Amino acid sequence: MAPVDVPTLTDAGGTVAYLQEISPEMRGCAILNADGEVLAASGNIERWGEAGRDLLVAADAAGAEPVAHTHVATGDGEAFCVREAGLTAVAVTERFTLASLMIVDMRNALRQLSASGGPA
Repeated sequence: MAPVDVPTLTDAGGTVAYLQEISPEMRGCAILNADGEVLAASGNIERWGEAGRDLLVAADAAGAEPVAHTHVATGDGEAFCVREAGLTAVAVTERFTLASLMIVDMRNALRQLSASGGPA
């Protein structure tokens, strides 16, 4: 298998596109800033913002500290959120997605986006 060149992720839209490219089981995703504002999404920005913020609120309510990541599986699909460097990635995938790989991919994409100077 040939090595895959990871692009430099310099904007939130490019990060969304990259995550969808490397995750064929992904139905969609969004990148939010620390205030919960959607910077980019694969679909309706308002719906992604509301759903992403709701997922974070529910996950944070389960413990004393804000979550670094969460994964929820249902009979219809799976939802993920990952926080890194003041950014959050939220994604919905098909059922039986490899959760550990999805979380690592999302975290690495956020790290690259942050390291490039931000989610402009």
